[in-house]
Amino acid sequence: MNPRTILTSTFLATSLLTIPSLAAAAKINVYTTREPALIAPLLEAFTASTGTKVNTVFLKDGLAERVASEGESSPADILMAVDAGNLVDLVDKGLTQPIDSTVLNAAVPEQLRDAQGNWFGLSMRARVLYVAKDLDLASFNYEDLADPKWKGKVCIRSGQHPYNTALFADYIAHHGAEETETWLAGVKDNLARKAAGGDRDGAKDILGGICDIAIANSYYVGLMRSGKGGEDQAKWSEAIKVVLPTFKDGGTQVNISGAAVAKHSPNKAEAVKLLEYLVSDEAQKIYAEANYEYPVKPGAAADPIIASFGELKIDNKSLLEIVSLRKQASELVDKVGFDN
Repeated sequence: MNPRTILTSTFLATSLLTIPSLAAAAKINVYTTREPALIAPLLEAFTASTGTKVNTVFLKDGLAERVASEGESSPADILMAVDAGNLVDLVDKGLTQPIDSTVLNAAVPEQLRDAQGNWFGLSMRARVLYVAKDLDLASFNYEDLADPKWKGKVCIRSGQHPYNTALFADYIAHHGAEETETWLAGVKDNLARKAAGGDRDGAKDILGGICDIAIANSYYVGLMRSGKGGEDQAKWSEAIKVVLPTFKDGGTQVNISGAAVAKHSPNKAEAVKLLEYLVSDEAQKIYAEANYEYPVKPGAAADPIIASFGELKIDNKSLLEIVSLRKQASELVDKVGFDN
């Protein structure tokens, strides 16, 4: 077995014993880059609800390569990934098939799914602003990150990290490449330290007085404040408040975890049922509670920690457009020497 591959079954023996019809139960195979602990509650709930056995293959990386190498004999039914770019990559490699589901189309906003039905967003994370809690700042535009008033006060991870290239690509979608280059140079001038580390380091460095504001993902705040990240991270989170930034002519930049039905799925009908279950009220609640992600389904409640940030207004640019601009965003990061 590939050392990076963990094969696990989420089918619970205890559940088997309580569902008589499982003797002839359907099954489904899920290939995922999401950590098993994050999706296990969802798949276990699906099995409990439908009696369908779910086998998962966790791949830290190389999802597309694995499925492509298996070809028409691949047992994969569902391909799950974090980041819209990875889902688009699966489509570009011909590894998915379009699904026409009124349930999915009704539950997933148009800008968070493929127009042809090849993939669907299932949960969201927002690129938010961590702010020193005693700073008088209640609203913010991404454009303001380049304002000289923030010189020496901004923390952010590498500009080449996918979280940031997605944000910068969104900026290009709003303002064009030329303005984005100027903005990136301005953000770099405002950095309190080299663009590096992880998102949670932004909160840590605000506590340490290194910076006043930081760009980071929303769900990390839930992990820190809940104590799941440990005592140190809980202290970091106490030093910050969260502002939902927006583009001046749009909303807050988001990315997704999502899924697609594999091109050669041997259990297509069950695969579609799983996708439809994952946008149900029950599953969207699990997404919100298990990993502090935003539900994609309008009206579904976020975890109280995340909901405390205020109402999320999703940006109006489609993920497909943002993904198409990532290469250009990456080139601009290098051009302005953002990570140097």
